[in-house]
Amino acid sequence: MNGVHDLGGMHGFPELGYEHDEPVFHHAWERRCFALNFCADALGRWNLDTWRHAVERMDPVEYLRTSYYEHWLHAMETLLIEQGLLTREELEARLGGDSTPAAPAPGQPAALAASEVEAALFRGEPACRDVERPARFRPGEVVRTANIHPAGHTRLPRYARARRGIVRADRGVHLFPDRRAAGEDEAAERLYNVEFGASELWGDEAPPRDTVRLDLWESYLEPE
Repeated sequence: MNGVHDLGGMHGFPELGYEHDEPVFHHAWERRCFALNFCADALGRWNLDTWRHAVERMDPVEYLRTSYYEHWLHAMETLLIEQGLLTREELEARLGGDSTPAAPAPGQPAALAASEVEAALFRGEPACRDVERPARFRPGEVVRTANIHPAGHTRLPRYARARRGIVRADRGVHLFPDRRAAGEDEAAERLYNVEFGASELWGDEAPPRDTVRLDLWESYLEPE
């Protein structure tokens, strides 16, 4: 979707700062937010792309005025409510200081044990699929990205649409985020690494020798 989250190439934003010796978490609540998101994800009621799209659906003003882990918090709250695991009233009661445990949702799986967390965290969510999909493009081939404006989730950034690039590598078959965010958990396509000249993306004033590489799914590409 063409949301405010897709910031690449937009004007009016300051340079990203660099914090030396940056801690993993700046505040205790961020640490808890990370843990709660991970445990909620272990319920198996949504996937990574569904979660990303929940962030993208934030109110634009709210998105810009809130921090990284506040985006995580919004996504978790949104999905817990949409999946019927928590009600808006229960959430607001907690914000008001009510510490009464919520009733378990019907069919809810067992909680993730503390001893299982580290292994699950490092395992992550598998994205590669060992299936046969003939490659439409080869390294060295010139392609053009699609000019799409979907209402749902996509990993083709706005600044790289309708742009000419060169395929540099075939990454194999991976889960396709656009369809997974819509509930098709096993949708998969070939993934390619595509190189773009900076001037192709940003215009003639861009440094002529600079390039940008993106991993893009086959649906995003057409032969030039």
